[in-house]
Amino acid sequence: MAFDLIDLPYADDALAPAVSAETLSFHHGKHHKAYVDKMNAAIAGTAHDDAALETVVADARGSNAGLFNNAAQTWNHAFYWHSMAASETAPSADLAAKINAGFGSMDELKAQLKARGAGHFASGWVWLAEKDGTLSIEETHDGDTLADSGFNPLLTIDVWEHAYYIDHRNARPAYLDAVVDGKLNFAFASENLARGSAWVYPK
Repeated sequence: MAFDLIDLPYADDALAPAVSAETLSFHHGKHHKAYVDKMNAAIAGTAHDDAALETVVADARGSNAGLFNNAAQTWNHAFYWHSMAASETAPSADLAAKINAGFGSMDELKAQLKARGAGHFASGWVWLAEKDGTLSIEETHDGDTLADSGFNPLLTIDVWEHAYYIDHRNARPAYLDAVVDGKLNFAFASENLARGSAWVYPK
């Protein structure tokens, strides 16, 4: 059974001006859809046709680069949409405590997310993740993902140029300021922390 392109969890103008409706129309409706379509074409009629997306990602890692990239990017983008909200949501008490323990404060976490995102060379993803009860900021390059890693991803920020070029041109730091300072979905991150395992792509 083919995977569907998931719906955005908000209106297409909900993230403006940090991420405009025009950006979402291209990023979700063109880029994300292309990854889903290419992955579906690759798995049609195979053992992966009825598998969970996380299984497709894990099985393709290291053995089928084309399938891995499209499956991982399908997962990453769906997770990214949920990592943002129309206005910043509050972390649970548990997540807030872990942020304070790991980074000293929410302000310091945000500063480090911005710095890591701005400093990430070329395309990729910056993640807030948890492992063995400790929070960390992780980076993956190009289409790589934490979906099948030993980490529990809590939220992610896309730093591919197509995520911000329409709104911020080549100014990645401006995009990071806009998203990190007002659009991060810490309620979603809290749910991921409480569950204790990686988010599962809906099918």
